[in-house]
Amino acid sequence: MLGYAPHMNLNRLAALPVAALALTLVGAVPASASPATPKPLPCTASMSNSRPADYTTTDVLVRTAGLAKVITVAHYKTTSHKKTAKAGTNGRVAVPYYISGATPGYNVKVTVNVSKSGQSGSCSTSFTPHR
Repeated sequence: MLGYAPHMNLNRLAALPVAALALTLVGAVPASASPATPKPLPCTASMSNSRPADYTTTDVLVRTAGLAKVITVAHYKTTSHKKTAKAGTNGRVAVPYYISGATPGYNVKVTVNVSKSGQSGSCSTSFTPHR
């Protein structure tokens, strides 16, 4: 055999190219193989009137991405009211809540969830009814 060195093990030499190839492939795998988490959809919410009187209407004013789906839930003392809307092309929508005989002085939290094209976001606001 040409180039044979009697002190070298031929089986070890044959395995070297396979080991080198394996190391090259392992090095090519990205550190994070999981897909990137989508960036949250922007969401801001406020009330047109944060101290509405009973038997009036106040709007949840939402700003998000254009044409996003908007879900609001007003959490009253004894019940919750859910409403669904769609933001305009400018990303804004006003969701009206009629305040009938809500508990005066009770802070009603309104949670807002927005979604579009697999992205989602959330925000909240609140109002306190009075007589």
